[in-house]
Amino acid sequence: MKYLDITLPLRPGMIAFPGDPVFAMEPVSSLAAGDACNLARLTMASHSGTHVDPPAHYLPGAPTVEALELERLIGPATVLDLRGGRRIDRASLQRAGFTGQKRVLLKTDNGPLLDAGVFRDDYACLELDGARFLVEAGVWLVGVDYLSVEDHADGGSPVHKLLLAAGVIIVECLRLGQAPAGDYELLCLPLLITGADGAPARVVLRRP
Repeated sequence: MKYLDITLPLRPGMIAFPGDPVFAMEPVSSLAAGDACNLARLTMASHSGTHVDPPAHYLPGAPTVEALELERLIGPATVLDLRGGRRIDRASLQRAGFTGQKRVLLKTDNGPLLDAGVFRDDYACLELDGARFLVEAGVWLVGVDYLSVEDHADGGSPVHKLLLAAGVIIVECLRLGQAPAGDYELLCLPLLITGADGAPARVVLRRP
C-alpha cells in the first residue's frame, strides 16, 4: 500500500484522556426530518483523537498550533519498533535503530488499547532520559501510539515540557499497528485553529 492512514477516527464513544471533553456529534438539521441539508454540531477537546501538541499546550505564551511550520510536519519520518517494553529510554531508542532522524514515530504495544474505548494507565511511554536523547539529537517531531507521550502519574509532565521547550512537535494517538518499522514520508496536517493549544490532525504515511 502506497499510502497508510495512521489517524484514529473521531467517533462517539471513542477513547479520551481522563477529564477531557468526549467527542460528540449531534444533528442540527437532517434531510430525513425534512430540512434542506444534513448538518451536525461537533463537540470535542483540542486534543481529541489523533492530534498535535504545540508548545502552548504546556508553556505559557508559547506558539499555538497555527504557528507550527509545515516543514516540520511534512517530510521523511522513521517508524521505530519498540514493542516489548513499557518504558522508552535512550537505550531502547538506540536498540530500535534511532540514528538521528528528524521525525520519529514510536510503535509500541499500545495499539490495541486505542480501540478499547476505556483509558488504561499502563501504556508504554517515553521516559525523560529518552526525551533528552531525542532533543540532543535534534529531533523535530515525535509521534506516539497512545493518548500521551508520557506517564502522567509521575506528575509535572516533564517529558512534554522538555520536548515542547526544545521546539519538538508531539503527535499523539497514532495508529501504527499496520506500519512496519522503517522509513516513510510523513504528512501531518492539524486543523488550522488560531490560538489553539492543540488540534486534531489527519496523519498519513507514504512509502518513498
